[in-house]
Amino acid sequence: MKRYKFKSSASDRQLRSFSQNFKKQKVEEIECQRTSVLEISNQYEVSTTSVYRWMHKFGSMKKKKERVIVETDSDTKELLALKKRIAELERVIGQKQILLDFKEKMIELAEETYKVDIKKKFTTKPSDTSGFGENDSPTV
Repeated sequence: MKRYKFKSSASDRQLRSFSQNFKKQKVEEIECQRTSVLEISNQYEVSTTSVYRWMHKFGSMKKKKERVIVETDSDTKELLALKKRIAELERVIGQKQILLDFKEKMIELAEETYKVDIKKKFTTKPSDTSGFGENDSPTV
């Protein structure tokens, strides 16, 4: 097959278009590795981006939309172990939340029953054993 070099001005290149059959033929040549995208681009003075668009539109690979995920057995085992750990932590958090809700309700009932404010809001002073005064703060 003989190929001819196109040499045209920028204004001529903007006005030209290639037929679908031509594009399909060039994509087939690329897929059969008879030529490359760069060769087509240089030979017909078309951008490589355009050639890649042709390949996307007319190529045989466009029909493959399935993504294959490859992972090793150790990855799968690790993922399952992590999911199991997450489920266990969520269960523990749920139990702790129930316990907190129970304690909160018991405090409310005790406050109502004994008419005492159990949930006092107070500030704690630093202990004498910490070595810091009221306005001192530890330096890091």
